[in-house]
Amino acid sequence: MTKHITGTRKEWLAARLELLEAEKELTRRSDELARRRQELPWVRIDKEYRFETDEGSASLPDLFRGRSQLLVYHFMFGPDYTAGCPACSAIADGFNGFVVHLAHHDVTLSAVSRAPLAKLQAYKRRMGWTFPWASSFGSDFNVDFNVRFTEEQQREGGIEYNYEREPAWTPRAPSPDDADDGAVVFAAMSGTDVATYTRERPGMSAFVLEDGVLYHAYSTYARGLDGLWGMYQWLDRAPQGRNETGVWWRRHDEYDKR
Repeated sequence: MTKHITGTRKEWLAARLELLEAEKELTRRSDELARRRQELPWVRIDKEYRFETDEGSASLPDLFRGRSQLLVYHFMFGPDYTAGCPACSAIADGFNGFVVHLAHHDVTLSAVSRAPLAKLQAYKRRMGWTFPWASSFGSDFNVDFNVRFTEEQQREGGIEYNYEREPAWTPRAPSPDDADDGAVVFAAMSGTDVATYTRERPGMSAFVLEDGVLYHAYSTYARGLDGLWGMYQWLDRAPQGRNETGVWWRRHDEYDKR
């Protein structure tokens, strides 16, 4: 027997209509937040950044590919990783389908990571992705947009991520609980240690080109990225929700064949 509450169709409909009002309110609030994002002041960028792309060396304006807006996903793939972060990979699984639709709205979507281009290209082939992905190796781009930190910052509590300062990171001995620790599991899946893995962070930044001038418009991090996970939008509507037990993210080529 199910442990979940059950009822008649009439009871379900009454509860559903009550929930509908809350859903409509959330939609209205979401629309308002979108408007407020678009009203944020733009910050001019005069610093030069260089990237390596499939087409060769590129500047930040080059990543726009002739469009006026650029959305960058800060994908956790450091130079010392042997594979991309599994959580970032889950988010990026939806990019191939989005890219063409965004392009028709004058928006370019690109991932950016610090790993050398050859590593990114090999991983793209493994995952079957075709969206643009640039290497910022040797550039300050990831540092300036708060998704890359140094050992010193990590050790001394100097990391400011998601607009908050984090406490100093201290190593700890391996524990049986590590199987439920996302950082430990993801570091191993990315082929590196926890300290190195967590010096890279995920995020998303929006840029604008207007009259030849480059601006930074918006950035979000951590749980602010939830809305970009296409699978979460489906799971939040499934009967058991996200149903998260332990560390459940996997790359799509690592799930058991069923």
